[in-house]
Amino acid sequence: MKFKLKPPAPKKLKKTTLKRFLIKRTIYYVLPNVFFNFIIAYASFQELGYTHFFSGTQNLARLTLPMAIFLPVVLTIDIINRVIIASEQGAIEFTVDEQLNKKKLMTKLSILHGLTTGLLVLSVLLFAQYGFSKYYKLDATAMAVLVGVLAGILSVIFVYLPVRRLRRWMWRRGAVLAVEEVEA
Repeated sequence: MKFKLKPPAPKKLKKTTLKRFLIKRTIYYVLPNVFFNFIIAYASFQELGYTHFFSGTQNLARLTLPMAIFLPVVLTIDIINRVIIASEQGAIEFTVDEQLNKKKLMTKLSILHGLTTGLLVLSVLLFAQYGFSKYYKLDATAMAVLVGVLAGILSVIFVYLPVRRLRRWMWRRGAVLAVEEVEA
């Protein structure tokens, strides 16, 4: 006997505009990401009082690379899913095309965003490592602030970037196109 668990029905959303919806979601994503990433980095780096880019047990790459890869993946999947649900409920002024393969779009964009951001952060870390001496010690508090700011920037970017891609399959409610056949 197999048990099938149905996912709970999404909570009914208030009617709003897409812009307000995204601003609200941005606030929900930025504040916890900045706070928790700063606290985790600060607690990790304060043990030694300093950190390095790649060497040592508490290095900068150890915290920033996983964050730079997984934060865009999670945010892309979540925001696309939430915008589609809001559209289906009629909470925003846009409708998503029914022919859109939602899971394929979420998967493709999340992998693309995660890899791109991860490679970009890795290249910046490698360039910074090359620019400084091998034994240069980075200030723990400044690097924790940098990690928090990076988390905030990634949170803002990956709320708006997936929706920008999703807009290709969205149109305003009530917009009707009349197509006339022209006989030759």
